[in-house]
Amino acid sequence: MIRLHPLPYDFKALEPYISEKTIRFHYGKHQAGYVKTTNNLINQTEMENMDLKNLIVTAASDTVLTKLFNNSAQVWNHQFYWNSLTSDLEKRSISNELKNIIDRDFGSINNCLNQIIEVGINQFGSGWVWLTSEKGTLKITSTTNAQTPITQYSIKPLLCIDVWEHAYYLDYQNNRKEYLTQIVNNLLNWNFASQNINN
Repeated sequence: MIRLHPLPYDFKALEPYISEKTIRFHYGKHQAGYVKTTNNLINQTEMENMDLKNLIVTAASDTVLTKLFNNSAQVWNHQFYWNSLTSDLEKRSISNELKNIIDRDFGSINNCLNQIIEVGINQFGSGWVWLTSEKGTLKITSTTNAQTPITQYSIKPLLCIDVWEHAYYLDYQNNRKEYLTQIVNNLLNWNFASQNINN
């Protein structure tokens, strides 16, 4: 069965950029709901003992399992999103190794950050913005709804930002640009990105 992983910080840790109220709804209602639905769908099936990634990859390849894919992928995406954020200044610092790769692939860290914001703004409807490594090259992409790069073995996700409205509406209403700007400038966990690029 799939479990709801604890947050890597307390509910107030990302204030003032993401409020305690938003995190309590987002984590405690939305993500918890995806976990519950996923477990209901796999209960007493041959998939109930699969780990989350294998479950997602299996469901992604079968249109009969679309509901399972949507819910299980949302569980994984949210876990990755929470780990992509931090208020810890040390974790927000970009290592020299990662900075060199960003400079190589984007020209500068500012170009990278601006592109994350731009891709997030231009994602129509609900979805996710990803910083990924594809065959050693960093890219910024977006996915729709529950889609996730982990279904493609050549792509390694490093960071992500949730751009579903429930991620920001209580704090920013419909101002997705401001939400993205605040996260990019104040909450990205570059230590987590470095861990992922080296795994």
